[in-house]
Order: sequence, then C-alpha cells, then structure tokens
Amino acid sequence: MRVLGINAIFHDPAAALVVDGRVVAAAEEERFSRRKHGKRPVPFAAWELPELAAAWCLKEAGLVPGDLDAVAYSFDPALCRSDVVPDDPWDHLRVDYARRAPQFLASALPGLDPGQVRFVPHHVAHAASAGLSVPEDSAVLVLDGRGEVASHLAGAYRGGELTVLRQQELPHSLGLLYEDLTRHLGFLHSSDEYKVMALASYGTPRHLGLFRDLVRADDDGGFTIERIDWGALVKARPADADMTEEHADLAASVQARLEEVLLDLARWTYDAAGGPSTLTMAGGTALNCVANARIAADGPYDRVWVQPAAGDSGTALGAALALGERNVPFTTAALGRGWTDEELEADLKRAGLPYSRPDSIAAEAARVLADNGIVAWYQGRSEYGPRALGHRSLLAHPGDADTQTRMNDVKGREQFRPIAPMVRAERFAEIFDGVYPSPYMLFVHRVRPDWVDRIPAVTHVDGTARVQTVHHDSEPLVAEMLAEFERLTGLPVVVNTSLNTAGRPMVDTPREAMELFGSAPVDLLALGPFAVHRGKAFGA
Repeated sequence: MRVLGINAIFHDPAAALVVDGRVVAAAEEERFSRRKHGKRPVPFAAWELPELAAAWCLKEAGLVPGDLDAVAYSFDPALCRSDVVPDDPWDHLRVDYARRAPQFLASALPGLDPGQVRFVPHHVAHAASAGLSVPEDSAVLVLDGRGEVASHLAGAYRGGELTVLRQQELPHSLGLLYEDLTRHLGFLHSSDEYKVMALASYGTPRHLGLFRDLVRADDDGGFTIERIDWGALVKARPADADMTEEHADLAASVQARLEEVLLDLARWTYDAAGGPSTLTMAGGTALNCVANARIAADGPYDRVWVQPAAGDSGTALGAALALGERNVPFTTAALGRGWTDEELEADLKRAGLPYSRPDSIAAEAARVLADNGIVAWYQGRSEYGPRALGHRSLLAHPGDADTQTRMNDVKGREQFRPIAPMVRAERFAEIFDGVYPSPYMLFVHRVRPDWVDRIPAVTHVDGTARVQTVHHDSEPLVAEMLAEFERLTGLPVVVNTSLNTAGRPMVDTPREAMELFGSAPVDLLALGPFAVHRGKAFGA
C-alpha cells in the first residue's frame, strides 16, 4: 500500500510517504521553500500545501501521483464545531479550505484522483505518529495547541488499533496556554516556545500557587484552564526589550505547572489504559523536553518514547501510518533529502571552493574541534523534525566555557539559550543521569557533578543538558568522530546544534551549507567526505 501523508492546516506543512509498511521519505516544506515553519498558522494560509515536499517524496520513491493508493490529510473538517473553536472570526475559512483539500491536492499533484484523499483526525494522526512507531503496545498521550475541536488525546494502542480514552475539548488547551505565554514574553508564538522553556531555568516559580488554581488536571483525565490575566503578573515584554527576572519567574511558574499537569495526565492514562509499560507521546507540547524528562522520571511507565517530529509536521507521517493500521518501528529521523558524493563534489567545483578528501572526514572534524574550531557537519539525509541529530549540525568543543557564547553569536541567538551535547552511547552513564537511550534529543538529563566543570558549554544553568546518545550501529560516522575527539581531548562529548542561523530553517542542500559556511565564522565545512577549511577557502 502506497500512502502519502500530508500536513497543511496549521503550521509546519510536511509530507511523508509510507510504502508497504516502510517509511520511504518525510520532509517539512520549510526545507524546500526556506521559510521558517513553512507558513504562519493563520486561517488565510490554511490552503497552502507542502507541494515541494510532496513532489520530492514521490520522486524519491520513483512514483507519480496516480500510483498512490491514498493520500492521508491530517485534519478532518467533518469534526469541526463552531461552538468550541477559539474566538477567531475567520476560522471558518480554515474549515472550508480543509474541505476543499482533495481538489487543492489534485491541482498540486497532477494525476491524483481527489477521491483518493482521506481525512484523518488531527490528534489521531499525532497519536499514530508515536503509537505506531514503536513495536509494542503502548499508552499514547497527545497535547498541542488545537486540532478540530480538542487539544488533547489520551489513548491506547493494542495490535495497531487505537482506543481513544479521553479528549479535552477547546477552549482548554495546554499548548495554547504556552503559546499565550510565549507571545506575552515578546517571542513569536507557534515558533519560539522552546525559548520560553530555556528561559524558565533562570527563574523561580513564584507564581506556581496561582497557576495551580488556574490550571487544573481533572479526575476524568481532562483539564481545566481558567482565564489568565498575564498583564497583572508582569507587563508584556516588547520583542526588542531586555529580559528581566520577572519574565524568567513567570516562565518558570508556567513550566512548573505544565510539568505537574502533564504528569497527572500521564498517570491517568496509565490507569485507564490498563497499566502498559510504554508511553508514546506526540503533539507540539511533547517537544518540551524538560516535561518529558519529568514524566519519564516520576511517571509509572518503564519507557517513554516521543516522536522526533512531535509537532504538526509529524502528523504527515502519522496520517499515513493511521491508514495502514500497523506498527512501523521508527528507526531513524534521517528521512529527508541526501546527495551522493559525486553530486557533492560537483557542487564544490561549481562553487569554486578549494577542498580535499581526507582519509577520514570524522578524524578531520575531530582535529578541528579539538583545536576549539567550529565545524559545519553535513552528512547523509536530512532529519525529519526540528532536531539536528548529526546530519545537519554545527559542532564545537564542550570543554570551553565560552563556546556557548560563540555558538549563539554564530547563530544570532539569545545568549540565555543553551546548546546541547551528543555523547558516545557507551559513555553516557558515567556523565549523565536520565533517560537512556536518547537518540533524538527529546529529554533533558542531569549532568553528573564531576563532569559539570569538564563540559561547561553544554551544562545549562540548572545543571542539565539535552543529550543525544550516539550509537555506532545507527550513526557510525558520528560515532567515529566522537571516538577520535575523545582520543584527542579525553572528552566523549561534542556540542551539537542545528546547522542554521536564527530565523532560518535548517540547511538542507549542499549549496545552503556552503552559503552558511561563507557567511558565518565556521572553521571547517565537512560536506560528505570532503573538507573545506576556512583558511584555504578565504585566505584567513
């Protein structure tokens, strides 16, 4: 069965192709259009489709639209009700555009029969992206801003079939609560929520008592959110204003209450699902790695697995999986575009950049990193989801306390934002404490005390780090680089952040990698097996 999944209705439009139980390709539209998040989540943009991503997915599989058995669209307009949607006078446009999606898709993908389009409820698509991506039966918890009429789904997967146990209807939404906070703190909502999570570590949750009254988990598995007067707590921050202690305290208070409520919901789901050992999670709220770690540490589950593309882009994959109704274990996030060595070399020649092909690009990168250089690491297929996982990464030395400032300067980011480590899997336990394995960087971990001063660049102000464990069987080249870096420095850890600059999507093509290398103070571009050194390229 050949199913193309499509996410388009809110933000992060994406496409994913599943063929006979195998995920062939998955990518966000932003990687093609170069517009961060693909589009803004406004009703007027709901008709826009991930046309470029969808066309690439089909090309990758050697298919044309007429070869598809179904197209799964991750929103079902038949479920929408005007009495529960947020107060948006234009929301009817979103619903109308969704109803017309089969025709829009047929226009974007010539040869597609509109009758092949199937609507998959938004939160069912989220749930499938997680619950059908592990081999075992599991409880599933979905939380985000909104779907058709709800903001939450609790359920259980048994034998590939979903049983919905509870859904929380709008206007109550933990995702929208966090979006409102993001907006109030002067950041871009539906985009910068991760900045609020980072900011929370600098504050004290002095408003926690109030938020326990305003945001409550209910006994029946849902939750209630009362109206919040944000301005009465702290004055709204203009985007260009300084960050204050009051802003950090507000972020810390909401983050703390979010963790408490999510833990209550996870416990309720465990009981309602009959006590499964595994919890799977998706939805934008599941990208809150601090809350994920809290659920894993204090919840009743033996295993917590979070879909790497937990935001709306992941519903493209989930919608496709939902039509198949079978478990398709998720083994890699490297589902996007890739280039052959011959194609990479042709691009380097076309750009006129001096390059070499060392015996080992991993060893070459490790040497530059050991000398405290910054490496643009471009290898294999790009990642599906918001995390750089060793395919489109900026790498640096974790032992220099100034690395965080340098990296945030390179990327044009706020200085309060942490940078994350990748670590050799076999060395994880002696350096970090927390969820293992962690190949997708979706949990925070406590840095063990005797390592805090050894890897200061990746130790956040609260003593944690968002770790990616690197396993030789799945990421041999990255593992080789880490092993060589450890041989040179004694540290089995390297800084890993996304290969992009502020406000731009992650680099996807070789040309974009070269453009970043040319415009940012990066010492080495490791483009496949090829090395481009700054001094040789620009005479520095």
